[in-house]
Amino acid sequence: MKIGILFANSGPLSRPELFGQLAREAEEFGFESIWTVEHVVVPQPHMPYPGSKDGQMPGGDEVAIPDPLIPLAYAAAITTKIKLATGIVILPQRHPLYLAKQLATLDLLSHGRMILGIGSGWMKEEFEAVGVDYHARGVRTDEAIAALRALWTENPTTYHGQQFHFHDVKSLPKPVQPGGIPIHVGGHSPAAARRAGRFGDGFFPTIAKPDQLKEIFALMRAAAVKAGRKADAIELSAMAAPRLDAVKAVQDVGVTRVMFGPPASSPEKLRAGLEKIANEIIAKA
Repeated sequence: MKIGILFANSGPLSRPELFGQLAREAEEFGFESIWTVEHVVVPQPHMPYPGSKDGQMPGGDEVAIPDPLIPLAYAAAITTKIKLATGIVILPQRHPLYLAKQLATLDLLSHGRMILGIGSGWMKEEFEAVGVDYHARGVRTDEAIAALRALWTENPTTYHGQQFHFHDVKSLPKPVQPGGIPIHVGGHSPAAARRAGRFGDGFFPTIAKPDQLKEIFALMRAAAVKAGRKADAIELSAMAAPRLDAVKAVQDVGVTRVMFGPPASSPEKLRAGLEKIANEIIAKA
């Protein structure tokens, strides 16, 4: 079982000292990956967050959320093995020409350790603030996935869709990883499950209950089969409580990567928390 840390760049971990400690010590204790989150702005007011009962985002509207890519470049410079992942980039808000170059650069600097976790977004007001059509986010996400993969594997690259158009462009460097950077689809909606089945190298719904995971994985697999893809080749990740029984419960429904939130927000407790997970879960899962 692979073990990762989610929300690696938010709140107290936005501070370079603590983020750097997390990256180095997560690698030291055998964690497979760290995952950064994204909101470029949080408009006031905004629609309720669909992932919580009270409509509040994790950490609330005042939590610091640095750019998801720049901290990963920082982590690449101070680590050698741990995977560097976004969980997630709000893909339809970004132009694939810029994102392809940024991610290929990160993959080069990290010697092939990048994972791109993507989502289509949920906050309508954020889309309005950046001038992107909220109602077109689904087609923009699908097209951006196709455009990124083309930019990472073709030279020159041409892509023409409803949302993105470019012709005979060279985007260099290419990623170190053969075939480009793995794209993992985040989200717990049926649309996210179908997108993961059609296009994803991986799928990580924001769900921790095994019964619900089993249902949404079935949707993903059905979409993969319909698209002529091998569903078993799509890597499954999930969140879970940092307990061995919770990890084994999601493992039983096909999950091969579990992600926990940071175990603490002070230097001493962070190291102790990472070491505890290493001893009680990583060593036994």
